[in-house]
Amino acid sequence: MRLFQKAKRLGTWDPQAIDFSREVSDWAGFDTTEKDFLLRTVALFQAGEEGVTSDLLPLIMAVAEEGRIEEEIFLTSFLWEEAKHVEFFRRWLDVIGIHEDLEKFMTPSYRHLFLVELPAALDALKTDRSTEAQIRASVTYNMIIEGVLAETGYHGFRESLEANGTMPGLLEGIRLVSRDESRHIRYGVFLLDRLINESPVGWDVMNQHMNELLAPTMGVISEFWEGYDEENAPFGQRMETYLDFASTQFDRRMKVLERDRGKSQAEIERAAIADLVADDAAVGAAG
Repeated sequence: MRLFQKAKRLGTWDPQAIDFSREVSDWAGFDTTEKDFLLRTVALFQAGEEGVTSDLLPLIMAVAEEGRIEEEIFLTSFLWEEAKHVEFFRRWLDVIGIHEDLEKFMTPSYRHLFLVELPAALDALKTDRSTEAQIRASVTYNMIIEGVLAETGYHGFRESLEANGTMPGLLEGIRLVSRDESRHIRYGVFLLDRLINESPVGWDVMNQHMNELLAPTMGVISEFWEGYDEENAPFGQRMETYLDFASTQFDRRMKVLERDRGKSQAEIERAAIADLVADDAAVGAAG
């Protein structure tokens, strides 16, 4: 419910209200490689946001069937926010005049994660709502797609655009999307903590699936960079920086789950609340 209160305060931004008045002129100032880099990144986010919006419902239904009304209430805001993210990226593409088929940017590892692993893990909940099936769904959705890949993408946007002060509308939207996703990831950690400690094999299921998805996750990043010259990369970025950031995010998720392993439900709830308080304090200090 604390996450739901935050969603009501912070998640009601409107993609239609973001000021994109500078986007077209800034876009015109980029060279061909920079345009390709930004378009590739936005295209993968757009497709990814569509995927997570389409695939979330079985998890909501599984939680609702168990009578977890507070989690169900939060998940309604979760789904609504994912839909807004789809709208945001589509609006940006419309503003700069991109209406072509962007499927060409979907690499083999990206296709495997978003077109195979994600729908398979979530669709499984339609017939199998076991603790273990929910763990695999949350690992795929919250820990890998949101907690590693999306976080790495946000980092890349900031690193590429903030220093030269370009694309303020895109950056503002990314800031808002990232803030929404931080709540989603926080819920995912709480959900996994609860599920892992409900099942005698919960930890092993989580650990195995996290590590199964690590290779295609890193593959998404390395394949993204195949078309760029490392010595003259767009916006001065480097593939190694992205790989290192993704690895750090993966380790962070694992460390939190390890911290809470074996705790009671009451202890998990106290740890989750403490994490939320720490998040709020960090945001306050940064602001």
